[in-house]
Amino acid sequence: MTRVAGLVLAAGGGTRFGKPKILVRLADRYLVEYVADALLSGGCVAPIVVVGGAAWEEAAAALRSSSAVQHRRLRLVHNTAWSAGLATSLRTGLDALAASHADAVVVALGDQPGITSLAVRRVIRAFQSGARIAAAKYGDRRAHPVLLSRDCWPEAVRLAAGDEGARSLMRAHPDWVTEIWCDDLVMPVDVDTPTDLEAAERQLRERSVDKA
Repeated sequence: MTRVAGLVLAAGGGTRFGKPKILVRLADRYLVEYVADALLSGGCVAPIVVVGGAAWEEAAAALRSSSAVQHRRLRLVHNTAWSAGLATSLRTGLDALAASHADAVVVALGDQPGITSLAVRRVIRAFQSGARIAAAKYGDRRAHPVLLSRDCWPEAVRLAAGDEGARSLMRAHPDWVTEIWCDDLVMPVDVDTPTDLEAAERQLRERSVDKA
């Protein structure tokens, strides 16, 4: 049976927002909880690894009180080198998964609550059909989620640098990449500012109405 792990990168300081986005709430939940739910609903196995860094003690205390952590759907991992860029979070997350039995991992960003379980399901399906790297593509743009098969992890760790995570790997090995059509889905956007958060909240309300 295929086992696909989930990894949420959420270690940044949130300079533009005014505080680390791992502490940002949308409605009654933290942003990372929305992302983790999409990974779980899309087929990733629990617990979802969430890499934090900035304001670690506060973030860890806040998330440990959440039902997601209490029910072991989330596992918090500390990236002590978070200020050196996104690449350090990818390395930290993959290292945390090294002892797992996962055959692949779906990587997502903690400030993108708009990620959909359907996009996650599609990249997992591509892996099950033989893809080594599966990247969601919205129009002419690649975005998250991105799946990395386990055999790619060492190269991903070696190539990740600065604020580039899996992008460095995909640029170095384009023949490994399978782009997954997601034009019919809303592309997840970063919540970088309070204005972005308001837009994300509106999108969440619209989805709730659509499901009703």
